[in-house]
Amino acid sequence: MSIATDMSGKVALVTGAASGLGRETALALSRAGAKVYLVDVNAEGLAETAGMIEGSASETADLSDAQACGKVVAAAVEKFGRLDALCNVAGLIYLANTPDMPFERLQRTLDVNLSAPFVLSQAAIPHLLETDGAIVNVASSASFIGEAYAAAYCASKWGIIGMTKAMAMEFQKKPIRINAVAPGGMVTNIAANFVPPEGCDFELIKRFSGMRGTVEVEDVANMILLLASDAGRGFHGACINIDKGITAG
Repeated sequence: MSIATDMSGKVALVTGAASGLGRETALALSRAGAKVYLVDVNAEGLAETAGMIEGSASETADLSDAQACGKVVAAAVEKFGRLDALCNVAGLIYLANTPDMPFERLQRTLDVNLSAPFVLSQAAIPHLLETDGAIVNVASSASFIGEAYAAAYCASKWGIIGMTKAMAMEFQKKPIRINAVAPGGMVTNIAANFVPPEGCDFELIKRFSGMRGTVEVEDVANMILLLASDAGRGFHGACINIDKGITAG
């Protein structure tokens, strides 16, 4: 292991840790030596992840609740005594014909995908300033291109890029680092639960499907680890696209 990616003695909070990219990120951080605090709304999956990582701690929380966001950060710091990395991985997507999108689903998409990372960052930044720590947000290839039937999801993920860059500029004179990764489609529970809208045009959906297939979850998790570790010291306000060329043109 490179010394630069050694997270020994450091603490990372990972949201969406019950499955998919969140779980893989937690495993990558743990293998690098970090103590990990795991958060997800899925209690069963969260328990499975916690069972894979010795010395981890976990908390079931619905991050659409702003108060819950502040509490999980406080709990992580109380448990491990510090915080070095906040990895905002939790996310969801509802596909719908825009005129038919229920407001409740629009609101939950924005709450989980955008508001939660903002509020978690608010709570985490004072602690991360003490440790020269890092925030890593998970955006999407949908942060850069329009995707049919995904207006709410695209809005939330475009927002993540703007939030990442704005916070990075705000803390330009501080040692904290704030970055994002933007993966293309991955084989996760989100993909497994893909439900196309009634009457959708699959030709439009294929326009944002990569010619090279899906992205490996492990590759994205390893990039999150790099950005969270000292190996990512040169990154600030960046968004790393890992999409096998979907957004290239």
